[in-house]
Amino acid sequence: MGNLKEIRSRIVSVKSTRQITSAMKMVSAAKLKRAQDAVINLRPYSEKLHFILKDISRSIEGNIENVFSRDEVPEKILIIAITSNKGLCGAFNANVIKQVNKLINIDYIGEFTQGNGKIISFGKKGSEYFQSKKYPVLFTNNQLSDQLSYENALPFIEQILDLYITKKADKVILVYNKFKNAGVQILTVNNFLPIGTTEKEFSEHHFDYIFEPTKEYIVQELIPKSLKLKLYEAMLESLAAEHGARMTAMHKATDNASEMIKDLQLNYNKARQASITGEILEIVGGAEALKK
Repeated sequence: MGNLKEIRSRIVSVKSTRQITSAMKMVSAAKLKRAQDAVINLRPYSEKLHFILKDISRSIEGNIENVFSRDEVPEKILIIAITSNKGLCGAFNANVIKQVNKLINIDYIGEFTQGNGKIISFGKKGSEYFQSKKYPVLFTNNQLSDQLSYENALPFIEQILDLYITKKADKVILVYNKFKNAGVQILTVNNFLPIGTTEKEFSEHHFDYIFEPTKEYIVQELIPKSLKLKLYEAMLESLAAEHGARMTAMHKATDNASEMIKDLQLNYNKARQASITGEILEIVGGAEALKK
C-alpha cells in the first residue's frame, strides 16, 4: 500500500502542476494578443520610415553634418540586450545571453578587453546574468517591460542616443528576439547606430525627396525620432516574442503533465490490481490452511 500511496501523491502533485501551467498558458495568450496587435500595427509605419531615413541619410551625406552616420572605425562598443523579467519561456532568454557572450568574447573581444565595451540590459534575466559574470554593465532597467509604452521608454531611449551623440559609444548593437508567430521567435542582432548607408541597400531602390522645410530640419528632428521609434519597436517585438515563447512552453508543459498523469494512473491501476490479487491469494491460502 505504501507504493500505491506514493503514486497517488504523485498524481495529485502533477495535476496541480498542470493546473498552474494551463493557467499560465491562458494568461500568456491574452497578453500575447495585445502585444501582437501593437507590433503588427507599428511595423508598416516603422519599416517605411526606416527606409526613408536611410535614403535621406545618404542624400545628405557630405553636405550636412549627420551625427548619426559616422564613417570612422568604431572603438567603443555598446550592446543593448533585451530579455524578460520572468522565466518559463523556453530558450527565449538563453538565446539572447548566448549571442551577447559571442559578441563579447569573439566578435568584439579586443574592445571589451581594453575596457571599451559596455552593456545595457533591459530585463531581469539578462541583468542578473551579466552582473553575476562581472560584465561591464552601464545600466539596467527591469521595470520597463511590465509597463511598456513609448512614453515610459522614451527617457531610456534618449539616454542611449545621448551616449552615441557624446561619443561615449561609437557603435550600438541591439540583441533581442523578434516576434514571428506564437511558436517562432527570431534572434536578431541589429546594428542600431551608426545608420548604415551601404550601396547594397540603395542600389535597387532610391528616391529623390523634396525637403520641407530644410535638410537641416530632417537631420535634427526626423532622424532622432525615427531612431527612437526603431528602438521602441525592438522592445515591443521582444515583449510579444516573450509572451509567445511562454505560451508555447506552458502548452508543452501542460501536454507533458497530461501524458505523465496517464502513465502514473496506469501504474497506479497495475499496482492496485497487484495488491488486490495478493490479498485474495492470502485469503485463499488462509482458508486452505484452516481446512487442514
